[in-house]
Order: sequence, then C-alpha cells, then structure tokens
Amino acid sequence: MESHFTKIKGGVGAPQGFLTAAISCGIKNPDATRLDLALIHSDVPCASAGTFTTNRVKAAPVKLSQAHLRKGNLRCIIANSGNANACTGVVGIRDAKAMCSGVAKALSLRTSEVGVCSTGVIGLPMPMVRIENRIPELVEKLSPRSGADVAAAIITSDTHAKEVAISFEIDGHTVKMGGCVKGAGMISPSMATMLCFITTDANLSSDCLRKCTLECVEESFNRITIDGDMSTNDTVLILANGKSGMPSIRRNSSACKIFRAALQYVMLTLAKAVVRDGERVTKFVTVEVKGARTYLDAKKVAEAVSKSALVKSSWNGGDPNWGRIIHAVGYSRARIREELVDIFINEKAACLGGLQAPTPMDELRAIVAQPDFTINIHLNQGEASYTMYTSDLSPEYVDFNRSEYAYWKQARKDGLV
Repeated sequence: MESHFTKIKGGVGAPQGFLTAAISCGIKNPDATRLDLALIHSDVPCASAGTFTTNRVKAAPVKLSQAHLRKGNLRCIIANSGNANACTGVVGIRDAKAMCSGVAKALSLRTSEVGVCSTGVIGLPMPMVRIENRIPELVEKLSPRSGADVAAAIITSDTHAKEVAISFEIDGHTVKMGGCVKGAGMISPSMATMLCFITTDANLSSDCLRKCTLECVEESFNRITIDGDMSTNDTVLILANGKSGMPSIRRNSSACKIFRAALQYVMLTLAKAVVRDGERVTKFVTVEVKGARTYLDAKKVAEAVSKSALVKSSWNGGDPNWGRIIHAVGYSRARIREELVDIFINEKAACLGGLQAPTPMDELRAIVAQPDFTINIHLNQGEASYTMYTSDLSPEYVDFNRSEYAYWKQARKDGLV
C-alpha cells in the first residue's frame, strides 16, 4: 500500500484549506528566539478525533481538549513548547482556557472549537504574560506554507523537527494528509510523551475518523518505547475538513480502507521518527514476537523486551546478550515454554529451543553494532504476533536527564513560584 502514497512537502499545512503559523514567545526563556507557540487552523469546519495519555495525572490542556472534543468538533489547535502546564491546578485550567479563547476570539469561533496542547517542564505555571497578548500576532501570521514552523515550534528535547505529508487517490479524488510530531524522552506505549497533529482534506464523519484514529494509534504510537515512562501531556489530534471535494467516506467501505492505510502510514512514519530521535539513543531496534498463543501474550513479550533496561543497555554496548532477552520473555507474564523459545538477531539464530545457538558470537556482535537491527522472538506456541519499535539506553541519556530544575530559576524571576 505504501507505494500508492506520494510524499509531498508542507507537513500539516499540505492539505487544502489548512493554515499554520508559529512565533517565538520566550516561554521557557524570555531571551530565547526559537519558535515555541504554534497554531493550526482550517478555513472550514472539520471532523476531528483525538487520543490522549492514559496517565491518571493529566495536564490542564489534555483535560480541556478532551472536554472540547466531547462537545463537538475542533477546527483549530494551539500548542506551545517550554511548559507542560501540568500539575498546575485551577490556574492551569484557567490558562489553557485563555489560550483557547484568545484564538477563538481572533478567528470568530466558539472556544470549544479550539484544541490546546502544551509540552515542557511539569509543575510550573504558564508564563501567560508572554503568551496571551501574542495570540493576535500568531493568528495574523496564518499561512498555507508554514507547516514546518509548527513542527519546529513544538519540539523540546528533540534534536530536530519531525513531519511528513503525502498525497494519494480515493475513488478518483486526490487527497492530502500531513502530520508533525514531537517526542524524544519519556516515551512509552499508551501513549508516548509526544504531541502529534495530523490534517487531511479527506471527507469523512467524526465517527469514521475516530475509529480509524484509535486503530492507527494502537498500531503506531502505542508500539514505541524509549525509556518506559509515560507523560502527563500525550496527545494526538486529527482534523479532516473535506476540501478535497470527494464524497463522504463511509465506515468499512473500500475508501475507508484506503484512508485508514494512509493514516497508519503517516502515524507509523512519525512514531518511528520519535524513536530514532530518542534522547541520546544510538540504536533503532524492531522487536518482532511470533508464534504466541494469543495477541495479548505476544504483546506482553514484546513490551517486556522493549522496555528492559538490561536489554537496552546491552544493545548500547553492542552486546548480543540473548540471555537478557529470554529472561525478559520469562517475566513478561505471557504463557511461554522455555524449551520452545527461539531468538534471532537479523535472522541469525542467537537462541534455539531456549539454548545457545551455534551462530558465531562475532557475527551477532557485528549485527548489534549496527544502528538498526531486528530482534525476532519465536514462541512456537500459536499464531499470534506483535511488533514494537524501541531503542538502546545510553549513559548519555542518564546524564541528559539528571536535572531540569534550572528552569525554575526563570519561573522565580517571572513571579510564578
């Protein structure tokens, strides 16, 4: 199906009818000039859908965006980096509402038509004095050619912006879809510490879009892990405005299958980009589990191996330590039989029947020294399978995450704490 998608430029601004903008507000540091406040707007009403963190501690923008989606459809998304607006109480809700109402007023929309997302340091009040009065300027800058600016404005510890856009055909109509994502650390399934925004000019109902979104998130963003931590702010929002001119897509139709395949391609491309840009990672590892009794057993094994600090540390050292892999298989709580477990590294046998395989260790080391490889785990007990995408764990990751409380110094200067 991938061959039917043509990559194009423009990111979230690529589909017809979408305008984007980003400005620098100095949210984390008033002396910084990097973009940190972004806006996505459709010039016509949209169908919309979203998924959010399953962390019981949810940031104010997550709570508000969920509430707005329950009321109806979104038409705009305002997002900032530099401050998560999480664990900020009623003040945080007030600030998130102010961001939405500022956009709504400038664009003559209902406040509930605006989604809001934030990413950055947890526990600090938003420096609204540097944000609220800049929203009219942000709206004034809306353009069909600023998708890349949105991708750049939402990154935090990412090393670069991540975006993709494609065009494809549905029943003779050209449809475009674009997306951007941020995320590099605090990445774990259900979901990862990430913000993802996707726009499309396809025409489909909110019900159909919600179903496709849930299914595709499960097959992409819920299949990645870097450090096993789950954030307070994870959000995926999708807007579909129908400006391609195509008839409305019905659920379970052939057109819906094409749209779903396109959405999965965009999400999986962005999800893999998150792992590749993980905080101080050096390896991109695909973990494939096959032959499980059930889907849940396969998932348990894939997640246990992908999250294991011991396994990930050995990958960082270029060590093909299959013993660490099989021990994670064993504690995964999946139903397995040790004497049936086979483990392959790029199709080279490392473990057969729960025992050391005859493959020379130097051959396995050469594979694990590469920046990209696959671990295949065959349980040989059934037909179920599951795939995850993960990374190594480096000493530099620990050093990078040792402290972020320097940000509180600026907060004190702002009178926020």
